[in-house]
Formats: sequence, C-alpha cells, structure tokens
Amino acid sequence: MPRRLVALSAAGLLCACAVGPDYVRPETASPSGWTEPLTGGLTGAAADRAQLAQWWTTLGDPLLTELVSRAVSGNLGVQEAEARVREARARRVIARAGFFPTLAAGATASRSDSSDSRRTTGDDIGLGTGFDFGSAGATDLYSASLDASWEIDVFGGVRRGYEAAQADLARSEEDLLDVLVSLAAEVALSYVDVRSFQARLAIAQANLQAQAETAEIVGWRVQAGLATELELERARSNVAQTRAQIPSLLTSLEQSRNGLAVLLGEPPGALAEQLAEPRPVPVTPREVAVGVPADTLAQRPDVRRAEADLEAQTARVGVATARAYPSLTALGSIGLEALTPGGLLDAGASAWRLAGSTAWTVFDAGAIRGGIEADDALREQALARFRSSVLDALAEVENALVAYAQEQDRRQALADGSAAAERAVALAQDQYGAGLVDFEIVLDSQRSLYVFQEQLAVSDREVTSNLIRLYKALGGGWTPEARS
Repeated sequence: MPRRLVALSAAGLLCACAVGPDYVRPETASPSGWTEPLTGGLTGAAADRAQLAQWWTTLGDPLLTELVSRAVSGNLGVQEAEARVREARARRVIARAGFFPTLAAGATASRSDSSDSRRTTGDDIGLGTGFDFGSAGATDLYSASLDASWEIDVFGGVRRGYEAAQADLARSEEDLLDVLVSLAAEVALSYVDVRSFQARLAIAQANLQAQAETAEIVGWRVQAGLATELELERARSNVAQTRAQIPSLLTSLEQSRNGLAVLLGEPPGALAEQLAEPRPVPVTPREVAVGVPADTLAQRPDVRRAEADLEAQTARVGVATARAYPSLTALGSIGLEALTPGGLLDAGASAWRLAGSTAWTVFDAGAIRGGIEADDALREQALARFRSSVLDALAEVENALVAYAQEQDRRQALADGSAAAERAVALAQDQYGAGLVDFEIVLDSQRSLYVFQEQLAVSDREVTSNLIRLYKALGGGWTPEARS
C-alpha cells in the first residue's frame, strides 16, 4: 500500500501543471518598409550586423573609435548595468533553488548533572528518612542528524517564479545593451560637438580678424577724409558683435569636452590636452544600409527589454495564482543518538523520521484574489509598454531618416550660399575701395558671410549627428558578447 501511494503521488506531480497564463509573444504589426523615401545615401539593404555593432568606425576618425572603447570600459552607467545583470543572475539561482529540497546537518553534545545539594528527600518535605527523590551524577547525550524539507511544486508556483527570474535576467541583459547603445551615441555626439565648436570658433576668429582689418582700413580712410566717422563706428560695431560670440563658443567647447570626459568615467578636464588640437567634424559615409522595420525591432534592446518585462509579469500572475492552492511540504530526518561518542557507531544508534504537511488558506478576506488581479493588471501595463516601445522605435527611425536626408539638402544650400557670400565680400570691398558702393554694402556682406559660415558649420554637425541618431535608432552599438 505505501509503495502504491508513493507511485500515485509521483504520477500526480509529473502530471501537475503550472497555474496561471503561459507567455505568448504578442503580435506586432510592423510595416514592410519605411514611409520616408530613402535618399541621401540611405539604402534599404540589410544592415551588416558587424558594422552596425561598431558603426562609429564608419566615420573614419580613429580618435573617436578610441574614445568609444574607453567609454565602454570606464563608464559608470555601464558598470551599474553590469552589476544589475549579476544581481539578476544571483536571483535566478535563488529561484531555481526552490526546485530542490533543503538539507541541514547538525550535531549536539550535552551533559546534565544533578548534584547532592539539589537532592530532595523525605525529611525535606516531612515524609521521613525513607524517601529519596534524586541521586547525584551526570548524564551525557550525543546526537547527529541530517534534516530535509521540500515544498513540492504541485501547482507550479516555484516554476512560475523561476520563469519570472529568467525573464528578469533577460531584461537586465537587454538593459545593459541599451546602455551601450546610448553610450556610444552620446560619446559620438559629444565628440562631434567638440569638433563643431572648434570649427565655429575658428570661423568666428577668422571673421573677427577680417572685420578688424576692414575697420582699420576705414580708420585710415577717415584720416584721409575719404570716409566718415559713422562708417568707422559701424565697422567697430561689427567687430564687437563678432567678438561677443567667442566667449560663448569657448564655454560650450569646454562644457562639451568635460561632458565627454564624464561619459568615459574620467574627471572633467581629462581630455583637454587630447582634444586641444582642432579637427574637422567626422564625415558621414556615402551609403548607409538601414534594412526594414522588422530588422530594427529585432535589433533594438529597449524593445526586447519591454518584452522581457511582459514575460516576467506574466509569470508573476502564475506565482500569485499558485497561492490560492494548497501547499505540500515533505519533511525527513535521519540521525544517530547515543550516550557516548563511540556509541554513535552502534547499529542501534540510528533514528529516522518522515512527515508531510499541507497548508491551504481558507479565508483571507480576498487578499489572494486581489493579488492575482493586481499582478494581472501589471501584466496589462507591461503589454501596453511593449506595444508602445514598438511604435516609439519605428517612429524614432522614421524621424532619423527624414532628418538625415533633409539636413544634407540644407547643408548643400548653405554651402552654396557661403561660397556666394565669400564672393560678395570680395566684390563689395573692391567696389567700396573704388568708391562705387556705400560702406553699408561691405558691412552687410561681411555679416552675411559670417552667418552663412556659422550655419554651415552647424549643419555639418547636424548631418553627422543625425546619422549618429539614426544608428542609435536602428539599435547599433552592441554585440551578443557584450552581455556581462
């Protein structure tokens, strides 16, 4: 009969199923192609995974490649994300331990003593000398035991808990990858800002020198009676206006360098010497493969992180549901007991105990049901976040596509305008010297040239920055080996 009972119990456990919903990946309706026409070097070819993982190398700047590598190893946000991965792995081990029994070993040695001063006789309580209720002496007791307890996962609560822990680990790994994606983009954007501010500073200083030379020429003409004081003051005003731009550019340059150093996990000012020499803004490659929307959804860590959240929360509904069912615990103990240490080796010293217990919450005023409903509501929230992350990812890529293509058109127009403005300045200065035009024409042409050159430098930055944002939107900047 006991063997039959054990067999039936084992069969029941094998047939037991985990309560609560099983996770099913939600369908995501992604378009077959991008809404924005692919122009400006963009192609619909599938992106090369290896190239996408290190997209910054396509910008052809070895120093940028070095800075990204230093950031990956030194950034504090990456270190924090790696620690979260280790924490999630440890919690998965804890959850997995619930599948196995808990074993505890113990040993005791005790001595009890009854001394003469503690003896009780008949004289003490008025019964005469013939009664003796105690005797002096010591008693030793030695024991060793191995105890086991196991909460049998009949309704799958432990299994669902392990599923949740596994999904939490996946979430933390995707979070680490998302940090790497953002970090690479932020380092590259900060580096481009540094180079852009250096270029704009050089433009401002060159225009300042040209305008100062013009003011000096006007001063000579005033002395010769060929120009008025008004023309001189207006020339000086132009010089002062350009000079006023330089301090703000220097401030922004220093802030960008400091921000880049912090991204690398280094103190502000650490890159001042390395970034002291001006260099041009990195040039974008002639062609950029962006693939199709489905590729982006599979590549982006934030979308997969949202899905892992949904999977974990689905499993937690099962954990909460399992609390509504009975729990079954098996207990066992084997041990040895003897009056002497050597007696523990005797055959008669063995002792054992088997037991089982069950518990079932009969009434809790709806607490368990409320917990199930709360976790189910959290699952619906996670589902909404997942679907929102899909839409946000697609929109981010679409916006990056249009921004990258349109900024290239804008840059070309500014380049044409800047070239025309340079010719206008030369003509205005020649004709002013010949007395053919007013000095106002010279001032306007100089101001126009500075504006065009400034905007062109900003556009150079925006073209490269928009490509960086596009690579980030595509989920570039990580490899599977990056999981800590």
